[in-house]
This record gives sequence, structure tokens and C-alpha cells, in this order.
Amino acid sequence: MAMATGLGTSFCSLPSLQRLTTATTNAASFSFFKLSSPSSPLFVSTRLPPSNRQHYSATKASSSTTFTESQDLKVNTITTKPIEGQKTGTSGLRKKVDSSFALISTVKVFMQENYLANWIQALFNSLPPEDYKNALLVLGGDGRYFNKEAAQLIIKIAAGNGVGKILVGKDGILSTPAVSAIIRKRKASANGGFIMSASHNPGGPEYDWGIKFNYSSGQPAPESITDMIYGNTLSISEIKLADIPDVDLSSVGVTKFGNFSVEIVDPVSDYLELMENVFDFSLIKSLVSRSDFRFTFDAMHAVAGAYAKPIFVDKLGASMDSICNGVPLEDFGHGHPDPNLTYAKDLVNIMYSDNGPDFGAASDGDGDRNMILGKQFFVTPSDSVAIIAANAQEAIPYFQNGPKGLARSMPTSGALDRVAEKLNLPFFEVPTGWKFFGNLMDAGTLSICGEESFGTGSDHIREKDGIWAVLAWLSIIAYRNKSKKPGEKLVSVSDIVKEHWATYGRNYFSRYDYEECESEGANEMINYLRDLISKSKQGDKYGDYTLEVADDFSYTDPVDGSIASKQGIRFVFTDGSRIIFRLSGTGSAGATVRIYIEQFEADVSKHDLDAQVALKPLIDLALTVSKLKEFTGREKPTASKESVFLNVFNHFG
Repeated sequence: MAMATGLGTSFCSLPSLQRLTTATTNAASFSFFKLSSPSSPLFVSTRLPPSNRQHYSATKASSSTTFTESQDLKVNTITTKPIEGQKTGTSGLRKKVDSSFALISTVKVFMQENYLANWIQALFNSLPPEDYKNALLVLGGDGRYFNKEAAQLIIKIAAGNGVGKILVGKDGILSTPAVSAIIRKRKASANGGFIMSASHNPGGPEYDWGIKFNYSSGQPAPESITDMIYGNTLSISEIKLADIPDVDLSSVGVTKFGNFSVEIVDPVSDYLELMENVFDFSLIKSLVSRSDFRFTFDAMHAVAGAYAKPIFVDKLGASMDSICNGVPLEDFGHGHPDPNLTYAKDLVNIMYSDNGPDFGAASDGDGDRNMILGKQFFVTPSDSVAIIAANAQEAIPYFQNGPKGLARSMPTSGALDRVAEKLNLPFFEVPTGWKFFGNLMDAGTLSICGEESFGTGSDHIREKDGIWAVLAWLSIIAYRNKSKKPGEKLVSVSDIVKEHWATYGRNYFSRYDYEECESEGANEMINYLRDLISKSKQGDKYGDYTLEVADDFSYTDPVDGSIASKQGIRFVFTDGSRIIFRLSGTGSAGATVRIYIEQFEADVSKHDLDAQVALKPLIDLALTVSKLKEFTGREKPTASKESVFLNVFNHFG
């Protein structure tokens, strides 16, 4: 792939290299799609071995197809009908790509006839014409399976609907943060952008695909737009498709079709320019180029691999072997591009080896999440955002006048709250969802924010940003060591974290996921808890804990007055401890019950406890209060995911 960076052999394990070789070989047999001439029925054909070759329709012209000429551009109006299952959420539309290639009737979701085309057309039907007519839109994605084929279809529908120009990342590559950055840089002309990604979920013929639309300030489309998109998918009757050939996505440059043009751009340059304006690259380079400092970045064979070499190697002087899993692959090397202790196992093994690097980090499928580690030391996402906020003014030029305000999602630990209090900054606790941060940023009241699910960011863009978080940590480490001479012991990641705990206290935190619970039992449990909190009052005793407040979290947006209710059941105790219950998903696969446990500890002598040991009394209380086993029949978190994560977490402390 053109965006590939070199793989290091010093830090990357042999199994990682073997997996890359296998994935690269297998990629040749994956299905690729090419649209035929729009003047004939549009089919998608796989490039499989001849015996397996079948034809599948992404957009198919019916007998009632009409043609119009508009500004030297022929537009086909194709008859279609609504397709079920296009409910659009805050992160757009995500589905699993079907792996069956036997019959056209078995191909589901986005590769199904008109499925993606319907949604894209419904989006244009939902936007005010002034937002896209003769305007500039951005298009890119995380490099996963089906992106390049989807990009060709999106380009043609955009042209058919009167868009003036589409700006596309080379090879269809643009990280989610980069899309937001490009929209904001070109805000005089760019009114939004398409992001082809299923975030941190796996890719490939048998796995996930998704698409979302970011609006004019680079933020995820608001519910007012996503609700309209879904409404229009229920009544759609035609698709407007320009009669133009596929565009070569592999070459930077401009291709014109009448008054419509497609510009292929370097996916890194605008984002890199923004990072250079946010951070002191010379300060970071002084750290990265030291002979006594080593770091590794795990791109997880995802989109961040396209950015790793230009930023960390070419600009900051890191060695090539600092980049692990640096080649973006359509199936992420058969991996799960979720940067946590479970799925970023290559990085964990490197960082906990006897001769591991001083600093390690990973990013996810579309580049908006991150994980931070020191040598044999894991930094929780809740601690990470708090430490960035506490050190931002002195270590990061963008915040030289101090942050405007801080915010976290409700389930995230209260570590950030204590930084806001000490620095006398406005603080906001919001529901889960980055859009809530965006409103505050647009109002000029928020600078730094984060979520417990490995998302961290600031108001430089309107998305969470994985590489930004890595550069923020490198800036803090560099600032703490700028006066250190060769041979002197460096201030380490663990030193920085433990110093932070000594100043602010430690918030022990963990999350347990119970996936695929029976929906009926899970809902009964939540209703039971709602009844319990309605009867609770301040001062009630729960074992050794005294209740401060129990509620079902509700948030009134201070910017637009909108209200988000029933966002999670909270038991908050007088010592700062919290137990939170949230329910997500009630479909055929069942519901996921999430339990968040937090214990504040001010005593420095107790800051080195194993998190699960420190949290055990609260964990036991949560299971007792919720009657989780009685309602769901579950005794342990999901073995395939969360319990594995917790076992790794337990092992490393």
C-alpha cells in the first residue's frame, strides 16, 4: 500500500511480522469492486479466482432510469426504494460486511444493491442545498475493506447532486482527526465530509464497515441531521448519479468533469501542519532523538500507519523501528484495531519486556483513540486526560494561556475534576458522545476533554485525536527532561503519573462489560435500579459507604439547552467513590450491561495497590446492589473481551 511505513524489527515481535505477511498475502484474494458505466446497469464484480467469480450490484439502474445534462455533466436518476436497517446514530451508520459470496441474495448491508447509495442520497436530501451545491466536501477513511469502492460511488452521487468539488485523501486514506482538521482549515469553502470507518472495530470481508458525515465545523453531524437522514431513507425513491468514470485515487492531483472536480490530496500534510502549530516539535525532537530515550508506536495496521512515519520519523527524528504494525491493511492484519491492553497485545508485550522502551502508544482503526504506556506501566485513559490537562500550559504552546475549560464523559473517572478544581477552570460532566464536547468547544468554554474508552482530545479539532494525545505525552515527557544531560536519569512516564497522584490523589477505576445479556433481564435490572434510586436519600448506608447522591444521569446542554436523560444510573458516595450502571443495545444479539467502578484514594501510601484489590469492596457492592446475577444469570464479565482485558490489567497492576 502506498501509505505504508516500515516495520521495525527491534521492538515488533516475530508473530507480528508473520501476521503482516499472512495478511498481505491474503489481501490479494479479497474482493474488490468496480462500477461499470452509469449508462448501463451498475454492477459490482469481485476479482476472485474465476471459479468463484460472482457479480453483485451496489447501484443498479432500473427500466425507469432517466438522464439529464447539467453543466456538461450527465446525471442518471435511478429509481430505488427504501431498505430496512438504515437507522443513523451519532457515529453514522455501521454494519457488518457479509462474507457470503455464493448468491447475490445473500450479500447484505453496504455491498447490497443500492444500500450505500440510498444512505448517501438520503444525506443529500437532508442537507440544505446551500451546504453542498457547488460546495466543497471532504472524503476519506481508515483504509478498511470496501473503502475504495465506496469512495467511487460517493463521488458519483456527490457530483450528481451538484457538489462542486470533492477533496479525497490519497488511496482513500484520511484519519477521522484529519478529516475534521481539513474541514476546519477550509471552513470558508468546506461544508462537511464523509468518513468511511467503523472506528475501532475489525475490518475485512466478514467484519465491519461504516460511514458517517461530519459537519461544517468538523464535528459529527448533529442528531437533527442524522434523524433527517434516517427519515429520508424510509421514503427515498431515486438516486442521482453522475455519469463519470472512476477516479484514480492513487495519484495526487485534480480531475475535472465539467464544473465538478475531484482533488486527491496527501492525507498527512494538513494534519501535520496543524500538529506543528499545536506542539513544539523542536522540544519533542530533543527528546525523541536522545540516545537514552526509546519509544514505540503501534499503528495496529490501521490509518495511523499513514501518519506515523511522516510525523514521528521524518519530522521528529525517531528511528524507523519505533513504528510497529505500521502498514495500513484492509483487514488490519487480521487484528482488532482497538488500542487497549487486550487488542494491542503486540505493544503490551514490547512495553512489559525486560528491555522495553521508555514510552509506548497505540491508536485505533480511524486514528481517533489512543493508549499510553510507560515501561511496564499502563496509564488509564482517565488519568491520561487529567495529566495532559495538568501539564498543558507549560508543555504545549497551544495552551500557553491556559485551558479554557475541562470536560469528561460521565462514566470517566473524576481525576480530571480535581485538576479543574485546582486550576480553577470551568468543568463539565457530559453524557457519552463526542458531540457534547463539540458544543462546548464551539462556545469557547472547553479546551481539553476525554472519555474512559480511550478517547482524548482538545478544541484544535472537533473529534478525539489519537496522535494528538501521543504528541501531548511526548511534549510532557520532553518538558520534564529538557534540562537532563546525557547519562542523567530521565523522568519516566510512571514518575509523571505517580507525581500527579501525589498532588491530586489517585482515582482507581475499572469497567466491566457483560455482553449479549438477555434484553429482558437486563432491562428488568435497570428498572429495578431506577426504582431503588427513587427511594434512596442522602446519608443512606451501603456497607461501609455513605450515599451522597443516587440518580439517573441527565444533562442539560449549557449551549443549546437540549436535554439528554437516562444516561446512566449513578451511586455516588461521600468519599468520592462511584458505581455506575449503563445499558447499551437491545437487539437480537442481546444487551450489554456496563458497570463502572471508581474509588478515590488520597493516601500516597496506598497509591501502588493493584486496582482490582483496591476496588474489590465496591465491585462486590455493585454486584449485590444490582442483583446482576439474579437478573441476567451472569457471574463474570464477557470472557471474549472484558474479562481478558481485566486479567491483563490485573497482571500488570
